[in-house]
Amino acid sequence: MKVTKEEVAYIAKLSNLMLTPEQAEKQAEEFSNILNHFDTINQENLTGIEMYSFEDEPLRLRKDEAIPFKNSDELYANTKSMQETAIKIPKVVE
Repeated sequence: MKVTKEEVAYIAKLSNLMLTPEQAEKQAEEFSNILNHFDTINQENLTGIEMYSFEDEPLRLRKDEAIPFKNSDELYANTKSMQETAIKIPKVVE
């Protein structure tokens, strides 16, 4: 399925995005590639495959480990102001 620059411009307008003509052209190509990929998937023969046939396999989860960050000076290098270990931010609501 071919997506045109005009369609991308319309979508960008609805999304309040400002795209240059070059960006619109690139997005149109990327959208077209995505839709073509869906068409390819849609053509696959899935007869005999149940929708939930992979449900019996256990999830492979990694162990959740807390790792402390060692270089806090580097971590807070771009902050404007700190209060002990907290970043102070300006008040946004009166």
